[in-house]
Amino acid sequence: MVRKIYRHPEMAVLTGGKWWLVCCMALCTVVVVVTGEEIFLEWHVKINDAIKPVSENQPVITVNDLFPGPLINATTNDNLHINVYNEMDEPLLMTWNGIQQRLNSWQDGVSGTNCPIQPGSNWTYVFQMKDQIGSFFYFPSINFQRGGGGFGPIRINNRIVINVPFPKPEQEFDLLIGDWYQQSFKDVRVNGGYGYLTDWILMNGKGPFIDPLTGAYESFNVSQGKSYRFRISNVGNMWSFNFRIQNHTMLLVETEGSYTNQITLNSLDVHVGQSYSVLVTANQIPGDYYIVATPKWVNSTYPNATAAVGLLHYDNSNTTVNGLLPNGPDPFDIGFSLDQARSITWNLTAGAARPNPQGTFNVSNVTLSQTFVLRQSFALINGTPCYTVNNVTYLSRHTPLKLADYYLNGSGIYDLDAFPVHSSLPAPVKAPFVVSGTHKGWLEIVFVNDLDTIDSWHLDGYGFFVVGFGVGDWTPEVRVTTYNFVDPVVRSTVQVYPKGWTAVYVYLDNPGMWNLRSQNLIHWYLGQELYIRVFDPDLNPAKEKPPPDNLLFCGVFEPPTYPPATPTPNPVPDSAPPPPPSSAAAVKISHIGWLYTVISCILVIF
Repeated sequence: MVRKIYRHPEMAVLTGGKWWLVCCMALCTVVVVVTGEEIFLEWHVKINDAIKPVSENQPVITVNDLFPGPLINATTNDNLHINVYNEMDEPLLMTWNGIQQRLNSWQDGVSGTNCPIQPGSNWTYVFQMKDQIGSFFYFPSINFQRGGGGFGPIRINNRIVINVPFPKPEQEFDLLIGDWYQQSFKDVRVNGGYGYLTDWILMNGKGPFIDPLTGAYESFNVSQGKSYRFRISNVGNMWSFNFRIQNHTMLLVETEGSYTNQITLNSLDVHVGQSYSVLVTANQIPGDYYIVATPKWVNSTYPNATAAVGLLHYDNSNTTVNGLLPNGPDPFDIGFSLDQARSITWNLTAGAARPNPQGTFNVSNVTLSQTFVLRQSFALINGTPCYTVNNVTYLSRHTPLKLADYYLNGSGIYDLDAFPVHSSLPAPVKAPFVVSGTHKGWLEIVFVNDLDTIDSWHLDGYGFFVVGFGVGDWTPEVRVTTYNFVDPVVRSTVQVYPKGWTAVYVYLDNPGMWNLRSQNLIHWYLGQELYIRVFDPDLNPAKEKPPPDNLLFCGVFEPPTYPPATPTPNPVPDSAPPPPPSSAAAVKISHIGWLYTVISCILVIF
């Protein structure tokens, strides 16, 4: 009798006909994979006066004595425990730009969701990288502190059962680039940054290679013939930049958790708060080559004078870099920027965080539940400069909105839906701006920029479909003439061009209190933000997580001695502008757990 020996025990069971055992084994495997690993980090956030990135005495915010801060290197569905010690002389919050905090806005780390970590104390953030992959970053979210540093990179890697739609690179590099003040961020924030201009662009916290004041510059070692992944983020305060590498092209592959249709670029516009991944092949004669980021929409006779400059260094190079910096597009060429923005589209067939193609869920045929038309402008209120949304400049309360919502239904802290979302008030006001989002409804947000500079907008808790860009006035008719309903890219931060508009669609399936803000630090600090309250009347913790056990209290709250209030349901929203003419019945999305399990079982077994 011949007995077969199986390398994989599940194949023996399969051959023997015991299908039920196969499924049990596969289910156990799926549970392990989907749950992810537990990652524990301890961070000490300090102010360091000795770094001097531009040879000036100024406070720089460090994490574990690093500027930029340490890399968060995680995998889809990993659970993070980040114990943050505030060793500065002022309160602190950290936020996680682009991390969706599924069902858990308690961990979002902005003024509307969390009490700050006081000096000399610590607090542990606990959250999951749920169903996400891609390139992101973290930063301090209050007191203008992002202007002083404190930022760092986040990578979320694919699970091993998900194919990445490009060959594995030789190495990955994180590249955090942003404009930088020559003054102390504490001095700049006295007037909310108004009237101050940034003077430099730093590359991973270092000054430009070509400037004699630079104590250190950034350099990346590569080997001829190898390909490398650069994860590029704009961590700056106000400037968009154009990124390029001398004599090298870039293959765009990912942005903020979405795999893109791959396009080859000579240069790439990166706006404040955005992140991209590009592949660069070292296919030139060994030598040193400039890596350059120059500002967009900035008046400068010599735009390269404010450039961030680093080096791409071939490991067998015997020559130094020479010559002029590589030229980029005209920084005021809106046409170039618009064309490039529209060319960045979604790879519908690639897997991402789940086994099914990321394009399975799309906007090809949806009915809108709500439309917000949000107009950005500047105003003076009692002589104080402010930036507004529909003529409302946000007033930050000492009590986080999320706490007030949970314990008081918002009473005394904010009034829900007190301000218009389709038009502007006749005169500017200052108040907490909180609007209702229809749970499991499709929301269209149209950002209209009345300002003379490029802005960018970010929504916590979600990725949105970027369906359209334009210059001039937005009208409902552009849905037919301009919108991309086929393969719009999904991301969490989008640019809005001067005197232009940008439209996004977002499916509100993540209940919580979510910050919608300008990523321009001055605009944000001076009031250009609001919150979207997405309410699910089902209080099952599987729908939205309860407050964490270590919840901090502040404002009107002492440690609670009373139960949470009965939540107030969302009011029926005002009628929205007309939906796209071609839309059919509303899309109903059901996350069918058993189907996902079956697919995962097949992937694990075969």
